[in-house]
Amino acid sequence: MSISQALLEQSIQINVQQALQEDIGDGDITALLTPEDEQATATIISREDMILAGQPWVNALIQAFDPTVQITWLKNDGELVQANETIYKLAGSARSLLTVERPALNFIQTMSAVATKTAEYVRELDGLNTRLLDTRKTLPGLRIAQKYAVAVGGGKNHRLGLFDAFLIKENHIMAAGGIAQAIARAHEIAPGKPVEVEVETWDELNQALEAQADIVMLDNFSQQQMIDAVKHVAGRCKLEASGNITIENLREVATTGVDYISMGVLTKDVKAVDLSMRFNA
Repeated sequence: MSISQALLEQSIQINVQQALQEDIGDGDITALLTPEDEQATATIISREDMILAGQPWVNALIQAFDPTVQITWLKNDGELVQANETIYKLAGSARSLLTVERPALNFIQTMSAVATKTAEYVRELDGLNTRLLDTRKTLPGLRIAQKYAVAVGGGKNHRLGLFDAFLIKENHIMAAGGIAQAIARAHEIAPGKPVEVEVETWDELNQALEAQADIVMLDNFSQQQMIDAVKHVAGRCKLEASGNITIENLREVATTGVDYISMGVLTKDVKAVDLSMRFNA
């Protein structure tokens, strides 16, 4: 899936307004220590190597809080930033620069962490046709931001939510009366929407194939089972591997020939990158 421009812009505005509200509330009292008319410049640097992500969020944050602040980007989303390199510079009201510092850095440190991790995992797939997918295991309120960062890091977005594709799992199958019934009903509910089915056995794989699923997720299949499944399916649908996959065995799984590998670790186990903002003398 890809994020539409309309959804992207809507999500950015929601994130920015929430970030400003939770941090500033009814006013930044510490910034009042600085004279109202004082102007300043500041430099934002990374303390570690990273792939930058989050530019649109920072731009929107500055525009929403104080559009007179000038922002100059020295790096763009998707570019490598090395330790101690400057990412962007700010110039304007000293009070404004102090107030926007933390919410701006929060966006960059979180999204760049996702992009950096994704790029690291994607490198393991060099030369192979398998594509790396994210999941819905995202930080609350930052679904689109994190999926944007995955794409910046070279990964692909799985469904964005429960609205743009079907992912039929064990409980759905039981509630619908079977795999064939679930797939048939999905096509009735939303013709044209992708239909994916999670399977745990060879018999379930055959049922999904017969019912013409678009994608079959092989949940916790062994290496040999995945190899056999790729041969058996022979292109009749896309195959996705999931479960017990780490960066250590990622390439090994990809060599089975599956089309996709989905990993929740890209967005749910994120260690923020280390950033710093310094006022210039």
